[in-house]
Amino acid sequence: MPVARRVRVHGEVQGVFFRDSTRAEAQRRGVAGCVRNCSDGTVEAVFEGDPDAVAALVRWCGSGPPRATVDRVDEEAADPEGLTTFEVR
Repeated sequence: MPVARRVRVHGEVQGVFFRDSTRAEAQRRGVAGCVRNCSDGTVEAVFEGDPDAVAALVRWCGSGPPRATVDRVDEEAADPEGLTTFEVR
């Protein structure tokens, strides 16, 4: 049964390939959803899929790509929507 999580990543996370790296990690793990930059300097993402894969992707967001400096990740449960692809917005 798929699960969904919404995360907001705080720190130096824009301009460091966070969105594209998140897309690559999600595709590697078979997770659907989306990721976007927010006007407040954070990155927001929605992950949907296998519970273990989603949890691993949320953990990955705690460090992100090499050039990112993550201060914290806020996570909340979301309702699965039956997403099948991952997109960068």
